[in-house]
Amino acid sequence: MDRDWNDRQPIYRQLRDRVIEMILDGVLKEGDPLPSVRAVAAEYRINPLTVLKSYQYLVDDGLVEKKRGRGMFINEGARKLLLEGERRNFLSEEWPRVQATIQRLGFTAEELLNRPAPGRKKER
Repeated sequence: MDRDWNDRQPIYRQLRDRVIEMILDGVLKEGDPLPSVRAVAAEYRINPLTVLKSYQYLVDDGLVEKKRGRGMFINEGARKLLLEGERRNFLSEEWPRVQATIQRLGFTAEELLNRPAPGRKKER
């Protein structure tokens, strides 16, 4: 996880978002334990209550399960649930802005589809 925090949103939200990214990216898999509250607090030099609040949001969202005396674990189906939510959010929040920009700049579907993804070289 990244050690830098920004001032735009509370640290507990940023930590929650980082765990979500790790689930989506496959770094944390279903059944995997979350790092302990104490370990995260010590590593990132933040208050343990901040970590606990972040983790509690993950529990409330149904992504993580508390197992008394053992810790917190990624729920089965968490990645699928996140993907559905992220896809829905992208289509309703981000896609309209992207689509408007595409139209404003006059791109064709062919131009966009034939463009290599960032970080990849176009095959010849």
